[in-house]
Parts: sequence; structure tokens; C-alpha cells
Amino acid sequence: MSEPVVLLKGDDPALLAEAVSDAIDDALDGEDRSLAAEELDGEDVSVGAVVDAAMTPPFLTSRRVIVVRDIGRFTSDALEPLVEYLAHPLETTSLVLVAGGGQTSARLLNAIKKAGRVIDAATPRAGKARTAWVTDRLKASPLVFDAAAGARILEHLGEDLGRLPSLIDLLVSTYGPGARVGVADVEPFLGGAGVVAPWDLTDAIDRGDTAASLSALQRLLAGGERHPLVVMATLHRHYAAMLRLDGSGIRTENEAAAVLGMAPFPARKVLTQAGRLGSKGIARAIELLARADLDLKGLREWPDYLVLEVLVARLTRLATTGPAAGRARVARAR
Repeated sequence: MSEPVVLLKGDDPALLAEAVSDAIDDALDGEDRSLAAEELDGEDVSVGAVVDAAMTPPFLTSRRVIVVRDIGRFTSDALEPLVEYLAHPLETTSLVLVAGGGQTSARLLNAIKKAGRVIDAATPRAGKARTAWVTDRLKASPLVFDAAAGARILEHLGEDLGRLPSLIDLLVSTYGPGARVGVADVEPFLGGAGVVAPWDLTDAIDRGDTAASLSALQRLLAGGERHPLVVMATLHRHYAAMLRLDGSGIRTENEAAAVLGMAPFPARKVLTQAGRLGSKGIARAIELLARADLDLKGLREWPDYLVLEVLVARLTRLATTGPAAGRARVARAR
């Protein structure tokens, strides 16, 4: 049985549109979309019009589906008639509400949760959650992706997971349902590399992986369209956090998290890297950042991307020459 109301929200337009389409299909419950569904969109649509449509019995169908977009543009007071309606919704009406504009009012959210449900179509940001999300989507598709193809898609899309549904559709139309898909089959259809998360850059630098660091930098500047000064700010925050921990005597991730004001997991990474670089390494990193900041602001007549590439290469090199790296090399020699 279709629910009286569903609210959909998400930060990726493509994924949100897909979720809305699925919610409408579920709400129709087999009814003809052209007869049973009505979209209310535009600045002229009022909450009163939405409630009137919801309270109208179906004609020629067993139920009505009312789709309302950008529900977040209404104030809490304006939404009061809709909140009152949801306390006793019409059994033959399903409301599909799409968030947008401002914040959805707390009273409306509570009313929706009591009468129906909220669907979050946002893309996961954490590494493991993102991997699981892509893996589940690939398994649910009409194709059979091998592990290498799945890994290549995940690496290429980065944070642009909204491109995954259209990529799958393209591969299905090319190879047909049930086809087995490997890296060579996927590669021609990937297009431009997607943006990566800022921590992909800092993690690669901390590992001392120059190739991965420069690749992440380019994807942030090109795919992510981040301004060079924004990238600089990311790097500065990363090393400033290490500077705050250096010499503090802090030894646990929880202590570091409390001082830095971040979650324990990223705090542990900062604490670990601070130990690897040591005081001299952290001071050198801050010096490199300061020089690059001046170069970006006109001290040196280099293109911005070149200033950042040199900075990232030097920071990556620094990660392989700190005290911990030196001890590791001595241990291997023995």
C-alpha cells in the first residue's frame, strides 16, 4: 500500500531526481502516471493549493499522487495547513515532497515521519560508505561487474556518484542486460575524472605517494573547480592541526579530537602524521605553505597550478624523510 507522504532530500541533483522518480512509481502502485500523478511546481504554487489537491478524491483511478517540489521554500507558519492535513491524510492520496530552498521546518518533518517517511538521496562521503554504496548499486544493476571494474568506476567517479546511474544505463544499452563487464568494457565510457574529497589529497601526501597526490590535486582543481586558495586553505588546516598537537604531550586520538574539535578518526590520522614528521618536519611544512601562499598572491610569476604542484610534491617528499620514515629505512637495511 502506498504511503500518504514521502519527503525526499539530497545534495546531488541527478541522484535526487532518480529517487523522486522511484518514489512516484512506488506511490502510483501501478496506476497510469498520466492520469494519477499531478506536479505542483513554481513560485505561484501555495501550500493551500497543495492541501486542496491532496484532499481531492481521485477520478478514473484508485489514487492520486501529488508531487510538490522545493517544499523548503515555505516558512513554518505557511506550512501549518499541510501539517494539519498530515494528521489525517486522505487514504487515496500520496504526497511526494521534494526538499529544496531553505530548511524544511521541524513541525513538517515530524508530521511527515508520523504519516510516512523521509528518504535521504544524499551521496555518502566516508570512504567505506561510498565504496559500499557503489558496490550495492553495481550488484543491483542488470550487468555483472567484476571486482576490477567496480574498483575502477569508484576511483574514477570520486565524489561525483551522481554520474553512476547514467553510466550504468549507458553500459546496459551498449552490452545488454546480463552481460559481464570488466575494466576494458568500462574504460571507454568513463569520461572525465570526477572530483575527489579534500582528504584524498592530504591522505596521499601523508603516505608519501607523489603520483596519487598530484592526481588528487588535479582532480580538485579541474573536476572540483576549487580555487587554488581553497586548496591552500585545506593544506594549511591539515598542517596547522599537526602544529597544535606537536609538543602537547597528547597520545590518544580522543585527546587529539578534543583539542582539534574533530572526530576521533581524522584526529588519529593527524596525530599519527605529526609523529611521523616530527617538530622539524612540521615546521618545514609550514614554511613551504607560507612560501606557496605568497607565490599564489603574486610574489612569483608562476601559474597557480604550478605553484600548487611544486608545493604538493615537496610536502609529499617531506612525508618520506621525517624521523619515522628514517627509522623505517634503517630497520629495512638491517
